[in-house]
Amino acid sequence: MAQTVAIVDALKAALRANGVTYQQVAAALGLSEASVKRLFAERQFSLQRLDQVCALVGLEITDLVRQLEPQALVDAIAPELEQELVSDMSLLLVAFCALNRWRFEDICATYSLGEPQVITHLVRLDRMGLIELLPGNRIKLLISYDFQWQPQGPIQRFFESRVQEDFLACRFDRPGEIRLFVNGMLSVRSNEVMQQKLRRLALDLRHCHQEDLSLPLEQRFGVSLMIAMRPWEMEVFRRYRRVEDDKCYPGHGDKPQC
Repeated sequence: MAQTVAIVDALKAALRANGVTYQQVAAALGLSEASVKRLFAERQFSLQRLDQVCALVGLEITDLVRQLEPQALVDAIAPELEQELVSDMSLLLVAFCALNRWRFEDICATYSLGEPQVITHLVRLDRMGLIELLPGNRIKLLISYDFQWQPQGPIQRFFESRVQEDFLACRFDRPGEIRLFVNGMLSVRSNEVMQQKLRRLALDLRHCHQEDLSLPLEQRFGVSLMIAMRPWEMEVFRRYRRVEDDKCYPGHGDKPQC
């Protein structure tokens, strides 16, 4: 019984991930939506019906069973693999789409990449351990919830040199846009408190991202949040400082932190 529960729960997750509603399942099975909800609640599926529902998301029953097998997830990839990503922009594009749970069909329909090229990139991502490429060009993510790029690694350097300037080339005055710039003078303790709050905000965004992954692609859009905070003084002001006073942040020794 426990395995039946797990299989049906895996099927429900697959339906959510592909944006398939109970109403669509009901139409495929020739049942009412209430009957379908009862089937899932009671987990009373015949093999035939289970197979029919699996077909709606391009799965087979064996795919659901494989999903129940424990699998180690990736927290990070090696710097050389990150370098491979940033060395090929079309590969990097497909990687970011896959990591945001785009389907193969979505990538091909949205970007001017031919199907063979997208498949080639997905195979490379499979080799890197970021995804598992399943039959029918279905994409299974292998990254953990805590996945992060290497600190000061190729992806982060790419962001600093290429993406950051493009991101800030905006007036931030349209719907969905916001830019806040606030300065002040804080103690070391207050600085630490503010950094903790900013980390929680970043975590909130990740939670929202995870919750919205079950929505169809047309209901989601790319959002970037850049949070920056550091002891800092404008260069035009700092050049007037006396050398012996050129310390902006107590506790950092004699190295200026402006």
